[in-house]
Amino acid sequence: MQCFLSTDIVGDKPILVRDFIRSALYDPNHGYFSKMSGSVGQLESSIRFNQLQGRVAYRQRLSNLYKQHEISWFTPVELFKPWYAYGIAEAIMRTANLSIPLTIYEIGGGSGTCAKCIMDYMMLNAPAKVYNNMTYVSVEISQSLAKKQLQTVGEVQSHLSKFRVERRDATDRSGWGNGDHEPCWVIMLEVLDNLPHDLVYSPNQVSPWMEVWLEKVKDSSQVSEVYKPIQDSLIAECVKIIGLDEDHAAGRNRLVSAASYILSRAFPKPRRSWIPTGCLQLLEVLHSALPKMSLIASDFSYLPEVSIPGDRAPLVSTKKDGRTTDHGNYLDAKGDADIFFPTDFWLLERIDHYCSGWSNELKTSNSLKSVKKRRTIILDTAAFMDEFGLPSKTRTRDGYNPLLDDFKNTKFYLSVPTHNMT
Repeated sequence: MQCFLSTDIVGDKPILVRDFIRSALYDPNHGYFSKMSGSVGQLESSIRFNQLQGRVAYRQRLSNLYKQHEISWFTPVELFKPWYAYGIAEAIMRTANLSIPLTIYEIGGGSGTCAKCIMDYMMLNAPAKVYNNMTYVSVEISQSLAKKQLQTVGEVQSHLSKFRVERRDATDRSGWGNGDHEPCWVIMLEVLDNLPHDLVYSPNQVSPWMEVWLEKVKDSSQVSEVYKPIQDSLIAECVKIIGLDEDHAAGRNRLVSAASYILSRAFPKPRRSWIPTGCLQLLEVLHSALPKMSLIASDFSYLPEVSIPGDRAPLVSTKKDGRTTDHGNYLDAKGDADIFFPTDFWLLERIDHYCSGWSNELKTSNSLKSVKKRRTIILDTAAFMDEFGLPSKTRTRDGYNPLLDDFKNTKFYLSVPTHNMT
């Protein structure tokens, strides 16, 4: 795949880091996901784990699959189909009000495997009226993946009347029209890690945070960072939710000693923090368009061997000829590299509650007022599958279970709206 220069992304005017990441990943002409439709693989058939002896046999099978398909990544829902999606479907069935038509929205549906398997599960296990009246909507930004999803789901003819793909950006509120004010489910699998983030910077331990912009270096193909006082409303809102501004305020309130201040100036430790403004933007739109939504998300909570500096820093990775190269600078992502971030599930919960309006209502409510809130559960993958899935189906003959043993860095987030009368 031909890459393009950082200066092709930045242009003549400075841009925020989130806009650089969005272009590097999603630009319709040069973005990683726009060009690399094969970056997410699809297996022709399910892996029969009970026929594999153990870890070595599974790793060899996985290696062979990557070589055969020449792709960057198999998602868990693909590797462990149909069982991974079946666990999600069971979680929905146990939580949803099945007396009303079931509506599911999936953000970034990949190859369509999750949608097909969930609909399979409903067809096989739910009351007939649930499957017959259900609606499954995939919101997909990639044209090639949207086409692939229709092909995958269409393998079962009866699914097609209940399934549709809306090719658009889920973070664009206008694309949701009037929204859906009935109870519904939103699924996001390996979506949070690819959402654009912003970067904030402080030159030392006591100075205020600043937002990072990118601009061209004059007479060069290089791009450099520029630091400005925080003025962008999305960055300011995210900093407030996370509590970064409280850290600085606390330092002022404690009247930082002269010695500490002098030390920070004499031996400054620059600070960098990656903040999930893309997640905030998406959840603000979803809560506005789907005010009664329940949410289920799964993603990595930790990424090993990240060399890019900063809290919650991303892994920037290029795969070519079967070899993976990790980059030490996020500016190396020029349409040929994946950029993925670890998900801080504690922050996800804070952002989710904030966007639902619960946080603000709690501050203004009195004892006689009903306060909207959400019930949230965060489970690691093993706990989620023990509760909702069929762990025995992904176990090899010697007891090794790659879904439970190899995905310890992933978690599930379930958030359901409730009402607490006080």
